[in-house]
Amino acid sequence: MTKKKEYIITTPATPLPWINYLGNEDFFSLISNTCGGYSFYKDAKLLRLTRYRYNNVPADTNGRYYFINHNGTVWTPGWQPVKTSLDTYECHHGLGYSRFISSKNGIHADLTAFVPLGEICEVNHLVLRNDTKETQTLSLSSYVEFCFWNAVDDSANFQRNLSLGEVEVSILYC
Repeated sequence: MTKKKEYIITTPATPLPWINYLGNEDFFSLISNTCGGYSFYKDAKLLRLTRYRYNNVPADTNGRYYFINHNGTVWTPGWQPVKTSLDTYECHHGLGYSRFISSKNGIHADLTAFVPLGEICEVNHLVLRNDTKETQTLSLSSYVEFCFWNAVDDSANFQRNLSLGEVEVSILYC
């Protein structure tokens, strides 16, 4: 714990995720030290917005991700889901925010996630900085998996967790 009252995690490869709880009156996000987690509006069971696999398949890999492609090396500020070895990594879990500071091959990433008071959203602020003396070319893409269904149904329906698609069948008896 630092003077800012934040936990600082210096390795992404922890035995289990370290979770921070971000939220306000109506909107909430849980975020792990590797950017995993989920968001919901008012009710974590019935009003889930993003997916988190309770059966842990795959482990802590659903979240909000920013893929940085630098000369063919793809990495993320929070390490997951690609698990590319980073030159530096820190996760700062503070009161109402999580910050991920990492670097790879001279590119520095600083990602802050928080839920603003009075708003129904999560804000992610990503800053990239070139620490080399050469001009660099990067591409950036983002990922989040939405889920607008009952969380209990997701945890009980193991087939849905392992499939890429979803099929619902209704049978009518006459």
